[in-house]
Amino acid sequence: MTIHEATFANIDNLIKENDILIIDFWAPWCGPCRSFAPVFEAAAEANPSVAFAKANTEAEQQLGAYFQIRSIPTLMIFREQILLFNQAGALPASALDELIGKVKELDMDVVRQEIEKAESESQQQQ
Repeated sequence: MTIHEATFANIDNLIKENDILIIDFWAPWCGPCRSFAPVFEAAAEANPSVAFAKANTEAEQQLGAYFQIRSIPTLMIFREQILLFNQAGALPASALDELIGKVKELDMDVVRQEIEKAESESQQQQ
């Protein structure tokens, strides 16, 4: 199991090079972050086809600002470079496992079509 360290310098490559990337934004002083860490690590162990990364918001303040992290822990999931999930709060193991399963099952062609439709509707309203 490899959990990458997400930094401002490598985040673009992590997103581009991995079909599915799950990022845990955390800080060393954060109790809920420390409680969530074993859940995150177990999910990484159970899902070798998925890339996992941790972003220490204390050390990587520029990265936290870039993603507008306001509360930690925050979990983000990218698939095919599209942000699919962005939520603050520690998830229980069962919820994280269910979420990973749903992300794997998504038809990304449908997701891209929905994004294009929403963008088109937004432009028409302007």
